[in-house]
Amino acid sequence: MLGRRLQLTPLGREKLVQAALGLTSAQAQRVFSKAIVRDGLLNDQDIDLVTEEKKQIIRESQALEFYAASESPADLGGCEVLKDWLRLRERAFSQEARDYGLPSPRGMALIGIPGTGKSLTAKMIGGLWHLPLLRLDVGSLFGSLVGESEQRTRQALQMAETVSPCILWIDEMEKAFATGGLDGGTSTRVFGTILTWMQEKTAPCFVVATANDISSLPPELLRRGRFDEIFFLDLPTLSERREILSVHLRKRQRIIHDFDLDGLSRLSEGYVGAEIEQAIVDAMYIGFNQEREFNSDDISRSLDRQVPLSVSQRERIGALRAWLQEGRAQSASFRESFDAVQQFVPLDIRQP
Repeated sequence: MLGRRLQLTPLGREKLVQAALGLTSAQAQRVFSKAIVRDGLLNDQDIDLVTEEKKQIIRESQALEFYAASESPADLGGCEVLKDWLRLRERAFSQEARDYGLPSPRGMALIGIPGTGKSLTAKMIGGLWHLPLLRLDVGSLFGSLVGESEQRTRQALQMAETVSPCILWIDEMEKAFATGGLDGGTSTRVFGTILTWMQEKTAPCFVVATANDISSLPPELLRRGRFDEIFFLDLPTLSERREILSVHLRKRQRIIHDFDLDGLSRLSEGYVGAEIEQAIVDAMYIGFNQEREFNSDDISRSLDRQVPLSVSQRERIGALRAWLQEGRAQSASFRESFDAVQQFVPLDIRQP
C-alpha cells in the first residue's frame, strides 16, 4: 500500500532523505505522514515540507535564522559564470556523488558592493539545491558574560550540523570580524572558532560568506583553500542590466516588450541591480498615483534622481577590482579576468 503512495525519482529520493537528516525518527515519520495525507502521495514536491519541519528545530537557536528560499537562477540577472559553477554542483551532496568519490563542496565567498546580488545568490543556492538556508546572525553570538560568545558560536554551528546538509549564510562578515576591535578579544575568539570549524568540519554544511569591504577582513579568512571559490560581483554590464530589467518587470507581471529595455540598459550604466529595481518601484509609484500604467520614461526619470553606488563608492569598487586583477577572486560574469577587466563599467559616469 505504501509503495503505491511513493512516487519519488531517484534524485528526489536522495534529496528527501537528505532533507530528513537531523530529524528524530518520530519527527520524520510525522512529516512524511503529513505529506501523504496532503495529496495522497510522497513525491519530489514534498522535499520543501520536510525542510519546513527543520525550520522548527532551527528556531531553538537564537543566532540562526531560517530562510525559505524559493529563488532560482532566473531571479538573478547576469552572473552566468557563478550560476554555472552552482549548477555543476547541484548534485554534489548526493550519494551518487559520494560513491563517485567527490568531496562535498565546502563553501564560497561573494565579494562586491551592496546591491550586486550577493544575498540573492545565497537564497538562490537554497532554492537551486533544495537545501535549508540558514543565516548566521553574528551579532546574536555576542554575550556579556565571559565565554558566552564562544559557547553561542559553538551551539549555532552544532545546530547547523544537526540539520545538514544545509547552506550556512554569513552575511556582511566584515561587520562582525573586522580587525582592530575593542571588545577584549571576543571578536577574535569568535572568528577563530568559526574559522577552525570551517577548516575541520566534516558535516555537509556549505558556507556562503558575503562581504562588501574586504579591507577590514582578516587576511586568513579569504586565503585560497578556505573556500572552494571566491567570486567578485561587479557592476552589471550592458547585457546584464537588460536582463535585470527584464527580471524585475516580469516579477511585477509587466510585459517587457512594452518597455525600451535597450535604452534603459544604456541609461542605467553604473547602477547595481538593487538600484535598477528601486527605479522600477519608484516609477510604479508615479504611474499609480497618476492612475495610469508606468512606462520607460518614468523609469528613466527615477534613475536620473539616484546617485548610484558607482559614484558614492567609487574608491571601494576600485579596490575590489584591483583584487580581481591580482588573481585573488573569480569574476561572477566572466571566466577570464582579462575579459572582466575589458568589460569594467566606468566609474566616472556622473559626479555626486
